[in-house]
Amino acid sequence: MQVPVVGLILLVIVIVLIAQTIKIVPQQHAWVLERLGRYHATLTPGLSMVLPFVDRVAYKHVLKEIPLDVPSQVCITRDNTQLQVDGVLYFQVTDPMKASYGSSNYVFAITQLSQTTLRSVIGRLELDKTFEERDFINHSVVSALDEAASNWGVKVLRYEIKDLTPPKEILHAMQAQITAEREKRALIAASEGRKQEQINLAAGAREAAIQKSEGERQAAINQAQGQAAAILAVAEANAQAIQKIGSSIQTQGGMDAVNLKVAEQYVNAFSNLAKQGNTLIVPGDMGDLSTMIASALTIVNRSGMREQQVKGA
Repeated sequence: MQVPVVGLILLVIVIVLIAQTIKIVPQQHAWVLERLGRYHATLTPGLSMVLPFVDRVAYKHVLKEIPLDVPSQVCITRDNTQLQVDGVLYFQVTDPMKASYGSSNYVFAITQLSQTTLRSVIGRLELDKTFEERDFINHSVVSALDEAASNWGVKVLRYEIKDLTPPKEILHAMQAQITAEREKRALIAASEGRKQEQINLAAGAREAAIQKSEGERQAAINQAQGQAAAILAVAEANAQAIQKIGSSIQTQGGMDAVNLKVAEQYVNAFSNLAKQGNTLIVPGDMGDLSTMIASALTIVNRSGMREQQVKGA
C-alpha cells in the first residue's frame, strides 16, 4: 500500500514542477518575471521555460488598446460657468516593465491626471468655446497625459469628451439664444427673397422696355426705309416718264402732239373751274380763248427750241 502512495506523491510533484517550469503566454499579453524578488525578464506570447520556485510571474499585462471611463466631474470655465464633464480615455501598455514598477497603479494615475488636465484646459476657455473646441480639449488632454504616462510604460492614444452639461439656467438661456438666432436667419432669408424678387421684377421690366424700344426702333427704320424706297421709286418713274416724253418730243410729229395735249389740258381745266367753287374766274373776253391757247402753244414751242439749242451747243 505504501508504494502506490509514494508513486502518487511523486507524480503530483512532477506535475507541479512541470507547471512551475512551463509558462504559456497568450497573444497580446506580456508577463513580468521576477527571480528571487528582482526583475528578470518579460515573457512574450508563446511557450517559455522558467526555474520553478525561483522565478515568479509577478505582473501580467494586456497589450491591447484599453478604454478607460473617466468619472464625471465639475469644471469651471473662464467666465465662471460650471460644466459637468465626463469622457473616455484610450491607452495601451507599451513597456511592461515600466508599467509594473513605474507606478503602483497606472490606471488610477492616468484617471486622476486626465481629470486635473481637463479642469485646467476648460478653465482657459469660455463657455461657448468649450462646445466649439472639443478637438482642442481632447488634443490638450492627450498631449499632457502622454508626456507623463511615458514614465509608466503607457501610451495614451485618444481622449474623447462624452458629454458637456451646463446648468439648467444656462441651457434655457442657450436655447433662447438659438431660437432668436434662427428667427433672425429666417427674417434675413425672407428679406433677401423679397429683395431678389424686386430685382427680378425690375430686370424683367427693363428687359421688356428694351425689347419694346428695339421693336419700335426697328419698325420706324422699316417704315422710313419703305417711304424712302417709295419716294425713290416715284422719282425714278417720273424721271423715266420725263425721259420718254423728251425722247418722244424729238421724234417727227412730237411737237404737234405736245401742242395738242397742252390745248386739251387748258380747255379741260377751264371747263372744270365752275365745279370747284361758287366763284368763277373767266377771261375778260371769251373771244380771246383761241388767243390764250395760241399763247400757251407759243410758250411750249419756245421751250422746245431752247432744249434743241442746248443739245446743239
